[in-house]
Amino acid sequence: MRSPGLTWAALRDLKCGELEGAADGWGAAANRADAARDRVEQELLNGLRDTQQGEAATSAVARLRQLGRNFQYVYTECGLLRTTLNSLAHELKAQQRVLTGALDDAVTLKFTVHADGSVSYPAAGDGIIDDRPPQGGTASSGGLPALSAPSGLVAPNPNLAKAQDIADRLAGAVRAAAEIDWRYAGILRRLKAEEGLKVPVSTWTDAAGDAAAVRGAAGAYLRNAIPHDATPAERHAWWTGLTQEQREEYLAVYPDRIGNLDGIPAVVRDAANRDNLQLLIGKLAGRDDELSVTQLAGLREIDRQLGAAPRPGDPPMFLLGISDEGNGRAIVAFGNPDTARNVSTYVPGLNTSLDKEFAESDLKRARDTAIGARYHDPSSSAIAWLGYDAPQTPDGLEGLAVIGESRAEAGGYSLNQFMGGLVATNESRDPHLTAIGHSYGSRTLGAATQQESGIPGVDDIVLVGSPGVGVGRAEDLGVGKDHVFVGAAENDIVTKLPSKQQVAVGAASGPFAYVVGDIVDQGDDDLWFGKDPASEAFGARRFRVDDGPRVVGVNGLSIDAHSQYFDPVRDAASANNIALISAGRPEKIKSEEYR
Repeated sequence: MRSPGLTWAALRDLKCGELEGAADGWGAAANRADAARDRVEQELLNGLRDTQQGEAATSAVARLRQLGRNFQYVYTECGLLRTTLNSLAHELKAQQRVLTGALDDAVTLKFTVHADGSVSYPAAGDGIIDDRPPQGGTASSGGLPALSAPSGLVAPNPNLAKAQDIADRLAGAVRAAAEIDWRYAGILRRLKAEEGLKVPVSTWTDAAGDAAAVRGAAGAYLRNAIPHDATPAERHAWWTGLTQEQREEYLAVYPDRIGNLDGIPAVVRDAANRDNLQLLIGKLAGRDDELSVTQLAGLREIDRQLGAAPRPGDPPMFLLGISDEGNGRAIVAFGNPDTARNVSTYVPGLNTSLDKEFAESDLKRARDTAIGARYHDPSSSAIAWLGYDAPQTPDGLEGLAVIGESRAEAGGYSLNQFMGGLVATNESRDPHLTAIGHSYGSRTLGAATQQESGIPGVDDIVLVGSPGVGVGRAEDLGVGKDHVFVGAAENDIVTKLPSKQQVAVGAASGPFAYVVGDIVDQGDDDLWFGKDPASEAFGARRFRVDDGPRVVGVNGLSIDAHSQYFDPVRDAASANNIALISAGRPEKIKSEEYR
C-alpha cells in the first residue's frame, strides 16, 4: 500500500465533492483565460491592425499575440487541472462504492468491522458431535482468520467465508484508493508553470507532457467515452448531448482527439486544433530527426497564417485537423463549412506531406478556390484536406512506376469519414458539396467513390492533373457523368502518363521516357490508373485550362503545368472554372474538347 496512513474509515469519510468543487474553480479560471484570449485575438488585435501602422503598432501586435498565447497556456493548464481533479474524484468514488457495499453487508450480517479492517463474526452453524454451533472469530485480509479454539469436532462456521469476503473487499478498496492517490499526486505536482510572464516553446513542450500524463490517468473518466468507432452523425449527436462542462473538459484534455473527430462542429474542431497545434509544436521542437523538423516547419507556417492579419477579401481560416501521424495531417477550411451552402474539399496528391510547402502552396489553392467561389456565391467554403499519407517518391514522376493503390484506398476511407462529418454538421438543409482531386489525389477520390455508398453528400467531382481515377467511366463515380468535371493541361505530363501495360512493354526505357519524348497519347486513352478522364471514352465534362509551360524549355525539363490549375494568375481559366463548380454554377464553365 503506497499510502500507509489511509484507512477504510478515512476513505469512507472522504468528501469527493470538495475535489469536484476545486475542479469547478479551475474550470472557471480556464474559461476566464479563454475569454481573455478571444478578446485579445478577436477585438484588440484586429482593432489595432485596422487602425494603427508603424513600428509601435507592429511591436504592440507582437506583444498582444504573446499575451494571447499566454492566456492560451493558462487555459490549457487550468483545464488539465480541472480534469485531473474530476478524474481523481471519479476514481475515488468508485472505491468508496466498493467500500460502502462491504460495510453495508457487514451491518446486514451483524458483523463487526474493526479499525484495522478485520471483521468479527458470531457463532453460527450446526455442530457435528454436540449441538453447539461453531464459535465465531475474526477474518482479516492477507492473513489467516483468527479462530477461537473449538470444543470438539465441529463443522466450519458459515460466517467465516462471508467475513473473509468483506475483509478482502475493504482491503482492496483501500489499496486501490491509495494507488489512485499516489498516481494523481504525481500528476498534480507536475502541473505548474515556469516563473515569469513569457510562455516559450519549452513551456509548451512541458504542457504536451502534462497533457499526456493527464490523458493517461483520465482514460476511464473521459477517453473511453469518445465514440471513435461511431459514424460521423452519431458522433455529432454524442457531442450535442454533452453538457457544457463535459465539452470543456474534453477540449482541455483531448484537443487532439476532438479536433480530428469527424462529426464535431467546425468551430469546436478549430478551437481544439489551435490548442493542439501549440502542443504539437512544443512536442516536435525538441527533436532533430528529419521528419520532426519537416513537420515542425509546416506546423509553424500554419500557426503563422492563423495568427496573421487577414487580407481584404480573405475568408476566415478554420483548422479542422492537425496531427503528426504518419507523414502528417492537416485540414484547413477557408470559410465556415458548417454555415456555407457550398463546400469544396481539395485532396492533394503525390509527394504531399505536412511540411512548409504544403502550408504555403496547398493552402493557397484552397484559399484561392474559396475566394473565387465566394465571388459567385458568398456562402462558400473551400477546404484543403491532407487526411491521409499520400505516396512519397524522391524520383518524382519516374517514381510512379512503383506507386500502388493502397494509399488511395486508405485515403478514400478517411475522406468519406470527413465528408460524412461535413454532412452531419452543415446547417443547410441540402448543402452543395464538391470533391476536388489533384494528381494522385484524384485516384484517392476515385477510391472513395467505390467504397460502400460512395462519398457522402457529394454533388460534383472535379479531377485536375489526373493520372486516372481507377474507373473507366465518369458515371462509375456515383454522381452522374454530367457532374464529373475534368481539367487537363496540354503540357501536364501527369495527365499523359502511359498505362501500366505500356510501361511493361517499354520497361527498358522507363515510364518517364514515354512522356518526355513527344507527349502524345498512346492511342487507347489509358493512363497509369485507368482511362484518361479527359477522353471522350471516359465521358466527363472537360473544362478549359491553360496549356501550361512546355515540358522541355530553355531552362530544361519542367512539370509546372501540373501545379497551376488553382492559380488565378497563372491559369485564370482553370481557377475560375473550379470556383464556378464549387459555387454551384457549373452551367457557366468554359468547356474544352475531349482529347
